[in-house]
Amino acid sequence: MTEEVPLRVQLPSLSDLSGRRAVITGGSDGVGLRIATRLAAAGAEVVLPVRNRSKGEAALERIRRTAPAARITLRDLDLSSLDAVAELGRVLRAEGHPIHLLVNNAGVMTPPARQTTADGFELQLGANHLGHVALVAHLLPLLRSGRGRVVSQVSVAAARGSIAWEDLQSEHRYDPMAAYRQSKIALGLFGLELDRRSRAGEWGITSTLSHPGVAPTNLLAARPDLGRSEQTAGRRIIGALSRRGILFGTPESAAEPALLAATDPAAPGNLFGPRGLGRLGGRPAGQRLYRPLRRAEDAERVWRVSETLTGVAFPLASKRSAAA
Repeated sequence: MTEEVPLRVQLPSLSDLSGRRAVITGGSDGVGLRIATRLAAAGAEVVLPVRNRSKGEAALERIRRTAPAARITLRDLDLSSLDAVAELGRVLRAEGHPIHLLVNNAGVMTPPARQTTADGFELQLGANHLGHVALVAHLLPLLRSGRGRVVSQVSVAAARGSIAWEDLQSEHRYDPMAAYRQSKIALGLFGLELDRRSRAGEWGITSTLSHPGVAPTNLLAARPDLGRSEQTAGRRIIGALSRRGILFGTPESAAEPALLAATDPAAPGNLFGPRGLGRLGGRPAGQRLYRPLRRAEDAERVWRVSETLTGVAFPLASKRSAAA
């Protein structure tokens, strides 16, 4: 379980979200659980797609302790399986309810040894990026009918690094952090291209990016399934400093940039994150795009490659936006 860290700042309230449907990946713990709790407390109907049902049920109990009237349901999803992503898409499309918010929050971080998804992709690229690309594609009709906003959770790690176009799956050389950075850069570029194509094709969807800074969550905790038998030294340091209110955020404050990106119609820019020292903690604010996210040519290339790898297809835009 993610440790409970005392909250040292008063979080801003959200506007009334009654009548709006929100889908949040990775919402059963950590930052995602805080995002789901805040949205549910503001009146949104929240759908939590989870890989582990028992963990999801525990999350529902925690949310309802904070928001007893919460309208929240679980669905099954394993982002490392394209079949599972497609099945969730079929289930939600059959329900027919417009989706107003989609927060692409789930992720895995730095397995010590290279692992692959059910479809043979390097695990971080597959789960953090390609699974979310496929999810957006399968939910696109519902997002369009809800004139939805898509928020893709990137990372401060995406401020550096690049995409290894000739070794996307890290088959020739696996560096855990380099592969993590690549997955988050790819997701960020996809999110930006989604917004460009929506404006060009008049899909009615808004797509923005957020990053949580750094906070003590399960990303770097012990994960035997990822080959990590105990929490990393970095995780211990982050937890110790966060408890003292030094440099790093808490899971609650780390949820704020995504909430700002998801719910504030006046929020400027394309990337939101903490505005404290090093952008590691503090209040949320709009930020300049990281250098690896600034080339529209890279975003278009990620889009094309992702469609090919996932086997999904988006509508063709009728024109290119001036911003592209």
